[in-house]
Amino acid sequence: MEKIDFKKTMKNLYNPSSKEIALVDIPRMNFLTIQGKGNPNTSKDFQGAVEALYAVSYSIKMSSKKANTSNGYFEYVVPPLEGLWWISGEEFNLNEKDKFEWKIMIMQPEFINKEMAKSAIESTKKKKDNEMIEKIKFEQFKEGLSVQTMHVGSYDQEKETIERLKKYIKENGLIKNGLHHEIYLSDPRKKPPEALKTVLRQPVKKI
Repeated sequence: MEKIDFKKTMKNLYNPSSKEIALVDIPRMNFLTIQGKGNPNTSKDFQGAVEALYAVSYSIKMSSKKANTSNGYFEYVVPPLEGLWWISGEEFNLNEKDKFEWKIMIMQPEFINKEMAKSAIESTKKKKDNEMIEKIKFEQFKEGLSVQTMHVGSYDQEKETIERLKKYIKENGLIKNGLHHEIYLSDPRKKPPEALKTVLRQPVKKI
């Protein structure tokens, strides 16, 4: 059975062009999430949250494959890490990392449900010494209408790409309708900063 890779089967959501801004309609999807605050470059909680999400996501994948009894089951590649970012009471600013609040998450296939996630969380807690596993939630939400593009380069150089999104929003009679959203397609441990690929997304609505 061929594994489903959402980066390939959902290219309009996970592999947009870096040369233009795309207007997309994001469907309702399942996610494992952890919410926190602080500079992601220095926060112990953030690093622990990333490790916890991947650990539980792989636990869900392996347990569902072993059981192979879920309605609609199919083999799949664990989707990439995503993040929602904001600063309470202020405009989101890349230079104010110590004020960052975040919800990082990994999308789950439609056949995964809350009970399966809960079982995987409990199983992973017994194997991993990571207090952030306790904070994982299974959530379902729909972002709906959004603008997005691919940013190629370091995370600290996203400002220009974000400004392109803002310009598109203004010129097309739209306004922001949600949190700054990033999808991390590259592993920063394996690729140089200038080669990193990150989807930048902003939910919007028509004025």
